Amino acid sequence: MLLRIGHRGAAGHAPENTLAALELAIKYGVDMVEFDVRRTADGALVLLHDDSVDRTTNGVGKIEELSLSVLRALDAGGGERIPLLEEALACLSGRAGAMIELKVRGIAADVCALVKAADFQGTVIYASFFHEELLPVRRLIGDAFTLALIEDVPIPFTAFATAAQATHVGVALNVVTPALVQALQAKDIKVFVYTVDEPDDIARMKRLEVDGIISNFPDRI
Repeated sequence: MLLRIGHRGAAGHAPENTLAALELAIKYGVDMVEFDVRRTADGALVLLHDDSVDRTTNGVGKIEELSLSVLRALDAGGGERIPLLEEALACLSGRAGAMIELKVRGIAADVCALVKAADFQGTVIYASFFHEELLPVRRLIGDAFTLALIEDVPIPFTAFATAAQATHVGVALNVVTPALVQALQAKDIKVFVYTVDEPDDIARMKRLEVDGIISNFPDRI
């Protein structure tokens, strides 16, 4: 079954990684919502893609150098605030799955603890470009779903996923090939493709029989 996954919520329609974007993705009937997690200077886990707030808010500065109180005063678009991970989980629980991208090293254990404390109702996939960050997730949660993100074609096709103990792989749209999809699926590894916004590309991914499509416009899937 093809999963429909909203990228940073429904970032094509609402400010990315905000509760408004998450709510809109749910409205569009997604199976899962992807969002990015980073840590503030005082240790809070919040939703933000970039390492600074410059692009997506009316503030400036590196997130690792800013306190939660400073971040919460910023406008993340349309009057939205930067959400805490706890708030995102509460928003999605029982309504859609969560694909949590670990944007920095060293936060896996704390993210897992927050998910457990939230008693999240639904599927959770822990994702990262830092594949070594997925290993502590599997140690802490033996049956966890983990997704190794890639933006280049790996040679050989599947060794990286095996090393990361990944149950899923997220492949960039511009490098996905039928051979790569088939090789991963032959190892019982689910293949998601990002970021797929154009109708022609969405149709092509469906023909490839990938397992999930990640889109800023999940209503198009």
